[in-house]
Amino acid sequence: MSLSRAIQTILLTALLPAQWLVLRALFPELSHEWQALSAGLGIFGAAFLLSWAAETGQVDVPEALALAFLALIAVLPEYAVDMYFAYRAGSDPAYTSFATANMTGANRLLIGLGWPAVVAAFWLARGGREIELDRGQTLELACLAVATVYAFLLAWKGSIHLLDAAVLLALFTAYMVAAARSAHGEVELEGLPQALATQLGTGGRRGAVAALLVLSGATIYTAAEPFAEGLLAIGRRFAIEEFVLVQWLAPLASESPEFIVAIIFAWHGKPNAGMRALVSSKVNQWTLLIGMLPIAYSMGGGGAGMHLDKRQVEEILLTAAQSLFALVVLANFRFSLLEAGMLALLFLTQLVITDEWARTVYAFAYLALALAWGIARADNRRGLVEIVRLGSTAPGQDRTP
Repeated sequence: MSLSRAIQTILLTALLPAQWLVLRALFPELSHEWQALSAGLGIFGAAFLLSWAAETGQVDVPEALALAFLALIAVLPEYAVDMYFAYRAGSDPAYTSFATANMTGANRLLIGLGWPAVVAAFWLARGGREIELDRGQTLELACLAVATVYAFLLAWKGSIHLLDAAVLLALFTAYMVAAARSAHGEVELEGLPQALATQLGTGGRRGAVAALLVLSGATIYTAAEPFAEGLLAIGRRFAIEEFVLVQWLAPLASESPEFIVAIIFAWHGKPNAGMRALVSSKVNQWTLLIGMLPIAYSMGGGGAGMHLDKRQVEEILLTAAQSLFALVVLANFRFSLLEAGMLALLFLTQLVITDEWARTVYAFAYLALALAWGIARADNRRGLVEIVRLGSTAPGQDRTP
């Protein structure tokens, strides 16, 4: 892509966050419906700008850290919405369910739709029916394993406490430090990030990344509350369950650009990079996102811990069970079209079967599949052991057994 075309694309995309900032400044009394639409479009555009900024920034930092940073940046819109719900829950307990709804929806959407989409794109574009994962992804999988086990503990306790935040944030920090120590390999960029990275020079590249981050950050900061409240107002007006809107529509709006970036990686023959970004996003959401909830809740005046009701416990249990099965599937460092189809089918049917009993049934189905997969497939069993063993080696060293 030429530099002029890259700039044109950025300017066109920037119209989405710009329209929100202008409407917010000129028409502060917009109806909730228009606020939700305008803010949602602003967040959608900001997520693209964030992804491009993070990809371009890969040339200046180690590859593993760059992908971790890309994954973190890409889900910032999701974090902003969830932090707002958690903060409001501190003074209004009704918002507690929305915070967990947004968090569990984002996590299940990532595995149930995002991961399969990468395999599907690779198959459609290149005919590949299986993705061979880099053994260097042991770091992400090891962190995911620890976070998944801890999520089961949260469901068992029925609460998310500041002590839980300390544990999860420590895990996230250890992950980022390990990623930062990884070897700095040659970065291969394509499209718009490549144009910015190679045609602007060092100063121009860093200036462009900073400008994209500032515009995106301003949009997300100002749009999170109106978008969240707008969704709730739409639910009340049209008799749509607010929990469902918050659980699925909000994450879909904020995470779709991240999915698109990963799909583009796969379409261009780099499915491993796409999967690594999405697995890293899962680690971020399973550690930093959950860990920030009780902090935001406490800052909102809610005390040291968020207490979860029966539905919230079931949602977290279901999300943890899905994460465990996905981890077992990836334990052999391969992800096939069949496995992607299973994850997608289990996720999509949950959107149709919404009865209360279904959450428990699906949770046990994921657990049963994880057990069966681990028993029936020796390479997956060995992979789980390898994840624990290799996860303890020094980051940046050769992780191939």
